[in-house]
Amino acid sequence: MMKYRVIESWTATYADPIRIGAGQQLSLSGETYDWDGNLWLWAKSAADGKEGWIPDYLPEERDGRVVSRETFSAIELTCVSGETVEGDVARHGWVWCKAEDGRSGWVPAKHLEAVCGDAS
Repeated sequence: MMKYRVIESWTATYADPIRIGAGQQLSLSGETYDWDGNLWLWAKSAADGKEGWIPDYLPEERDGRVVSRETFSAIELTCVSGETVEGDVARHGWVWCKAEDGRSGWVPAKHLEAVCGDAS
C-alpha cells in the first residue's frame, strides 16, 4: 500500500453507485466521458438496474451479450485536503484508497500526492 496526502478535497458523487460482478451482464447507453484522457462508459447493471460510469476496459462481448470482465464498484471515498489515505490500485485516473477510519473507495489521482515515510 502506498500512502497519499489528499491535496484537494473530494466528495463522493453517487450515494448508491453501480457495482458489477465478474461475468455479470450489463447494457451500455453509448454515452462516454473523458476523464483526464481515460474513457468511461455509462452502463446499467442487468442484475439490479443500477447505472453509472464504468471504465472502458471493463465490458466485453460474450455469446452476444455484454458482460463485465471483472468485479467493479464505482464507490468513491469522500476525503478532505490534508487527510492521509492508503492506496493500492490505480486505474483510469483514480486510486482505490482506504481512509484511517476504515472507509474505502476511489479518489481521483489528481487529488492525491504520494508521500514517503510517515505521513502523519
